[in-house]
Amino acid sequence: MSPESEYVELAVEVFAMLADATRVKIILALRSAEELSVNRLAEVVDKSAAGVSQHLAKLRLARMVSTRREGTTVYYRLTDEHASELVIDAVKQAEHVVGAAPHHRAEQDSA
Repeated sequence: MSPESEYVELAVEVFAMLADATRVKIILALRSAEELSVNRLAEVVDKSAAGVSQHLAKLRLARMVSTRREGTTVYYRLTDEHASELVIDAVKQAEHVVGAAPHHRAEQDSA
């Protein structure tokens, strides 16, 4: 974990993938459920199924979500906890920025 890491550029690509409100909502929705269909995700994030499907395709290419088919229905789930943790940390940072959540600096300084 250094500034010279060969993974810095890939990390930037991960952030770029998550730099979309619909994708963040999809990650949060999948975090709350084991798996969801495109139609159910569309309801949860209040977007069209076609639009959600396009976002899911990008998340799938980035290996952030994976699928399971049951008949004609495709179910999506998070591949692992990493994307979810990034989104949660970003939401916590946003809460700190607007003053909606306490800062944890004192805890970190005493550790």
